[in-house]
Amino acid sequence: MKKFLDSVETLVDDSLRGFALAHPELVLYHPEPRYLARAVPARAGKVALISGGGSGHEPLHAGFVGVGMLDAACPGQVFTSPTPDQMLAAAQAVERGGGVLFIVKNYAGDVMNFEMAAELLDRPQATVLVHDDVSLPDDQGMGRRGVAGTVVVEKLVGAAAEAGADLAACQALGERVVAATASMGVALTSCTVPALGRPTFALGEGEMELGVGIHGEKGRERVPLATATEIVPRLAEPVLDALRPTRGQPALLLVNGFGATPLQELYLMYGLARRFLDQRGVRVVRSLVGNYTTALDMAGCSLTLTLLDEALLRLWDAPVHTAALRWGC
Repeated sequence: MKKFLDSVETLVDDSLRGFALAHPELVLYHPEPRYLARAVPARAGKVALISGGGSGHEPLHAGFVGVGMLDAACPGQVFTSPTPDQMLAAAQAVERGGGVLFIVKNYAGDVMNFEMAAELLDRPQATVLVHDDVSLPDDQGMGRRGVAGTVVVEKLVGAAAEAGADLAACQALGERVVAATASMGVALTSCTVPALGRPTFALGEGEMELGVGIHGEKGRERVPLATATEIVPRLAEPVLDALRPTRGQPALLLVNGFGATPLQELYLMYGLARRFLDQRGVRVVRSLVGNYTTALDMAGCSLTLTLLDEALLRLWDAPVHTAALRWGC
């Protein structure tokens, strides 16, 4: 295993210190308990948005702390849920009188620890659970996983909170966005967790994992490697089956890299996905291409589609200033 690190034990904190040094105008790093918060606190009365999860998915979530998105992010160790004391400390630090909205990806550890933090918090709070991964059925175990659609939820709800929406409205909006969002991914290689020192799973040169999770979890099936033109329908069709858009439906298309896929290939996948959706009457009006919800050094990508209306479109276009997303500022 070749990685830039001094120590596996200090990797996450060393990385977060570097992140905060690179973006001092945006974030402050609090090491114990570990969280990142806006460098400039939000206005009084604003709903505070807090998310988090295991490290290794950068820029999720720390890269989305800032104006128009999150007020704080709580990173755990690599692929490990943050602890309740992290969420509680972050919530107490950034709550400004409007209550706290936790945005949680649907993984057992994340759900349990955020619930514990919410029980300990003595301020108004609510939760939005993100479960956009359509590679798994809703009724399997914990249900669908939260993956790249989390970025869309954080952006749209973040814009609403910035504009003055109250806690109930932000929660209702988040749930509406989750219902309008679906994702499906494919892996060409495994990822390597630093503490493990070897690939999480093995893929042959002629294989790919369809429907893989962002921690390297098993997908729908292991299938022969195919061309990009052949892969796109296998990602997009389950997404369309889940959302059932009407003809002419405006939508946001996110092509997300898993960390080791060049932008050249991601834009190729975007072009093919756009053509596929055009042929099926989906009107893509907003796009995002790049590494936004990664899986360390995994090669692969996911397609995320969010169905939009005029209100959601305005929220997407609203100003945002974070390390990973910035426009309108």
